Amino acid sequence: MIQIDASQGEGGGQILRTALALSIITQQAVQLKNIRAKRSKPGLMRQHLTCVRAAQAISGATVEGDALGSTQLSFKPGPVKAGEYAFAIGTAGSCALVLQTILWPLLFADAESTVTIEGGTHVPMSPSFEFLEFSFLPAIQKMGVHAQLELLKHGFYPGGGGKLRAELKPWHTQAALDLQSRGERISQHGLCLIANLDQSVADKQLAEVRRYLNWNAEDVVHQGLRNSHGVGNALVLNVQNTEHTEIVTSYGDKSKSSEFVAQQACTEMKHYLASDAAVGEHIADQLVLPLALVGGKFTTNIISEHFKTNCAIIQAFLNVVFKIEKLNAHCYLVEVGAEVQKEK
Repeated sequence: MIQIDASQGEGGGQILRTALALSIITQQAVQLKNIRAKRSKPGLMRQHLTCVRAAQAISGATVEGDALGSTQLSFKPGPVKAGEYAFAIGTAGSCALVLQTILWPLLFADAESTVTIEGGTHVPMSPSFEFLEFSFLPAIQKMGVHAQLELLKHGFYPGGGGKLRAELKPWHTQAALDLQSRGERISQHGLCLIANLDQSVADKQLAEVRRYLNWNAEDVVHQGLRNSHGVGNALVLNVQNTEHTEIVTSYGDKSKSSEFVAQQACTEMKHYLASDAAVGEHIADQLVLPLALVGGKFTTNIISEHFKTNCAIIQAFLNVVFKIEKLNAHCYLVEVGAEVQKEK
């Protein structure tokens, strides 16, 4: 059984999600201790518990420690099983992060799967649905993944109530990723989502986007959501290039001004655009696991602690070497493959 101290590095829920996914893929049992020990509320929150239950459902795993607040977990998987699955987090916990846990194992199943997840689709500290659909999905399709995503209902923090669906086909033809350049700019787009809020929120945020990024009026739009459960606000910035679409999302709440929410997203996008990198910080985190599975390379503008921690957990399960080369002040080449293994 692989032993993992989940307080290492960044110490967040990503350690749990990566460990569960690779435990199923490699059929190696895992025991985690000190889960989320550095957080203000340590242990398994409802979102993380849903990740565990979802991983258990698709693999018939034997699990110990799967309780709210638990800081230790034992997970012994069986073979992954394709099927039609539905999971409800019960809070505004991230649907995207639950999907992240079971996506890669289900791609190794012998038949198609459908997954429906209820919870938060646009919540802080997690990927937005637009990120999944327009940035993450096209990137992994370059690796031979066949998947479709559908947003059934928006869900914001703290109300939740969102729903997404994923249709996944077996990953029969696997291709190493080569994403070293973003290519030429095709379009830029700012979308402000508001649920049960005054339109002035969107007006202020989009005006700030135009000012900060020097975008035109036709580059920004707002969407009022009438069927959302509770109030919510998300600002989604989209820059489409020939090789990659970068998505940056920031979320509003009562403690932040509309202008501040816009500035958060704009600052992150501006840093990305000022670099030579193909992908930004957050999708780099998401690509490192499939890169470890089938090889490849990409460039990113930031190597975060989150990224480094994810690499360490992956290496607990897989005999891979991550080669990270600093090309310039704001561009790093990340590489996994046979030639990297030989260098080791």
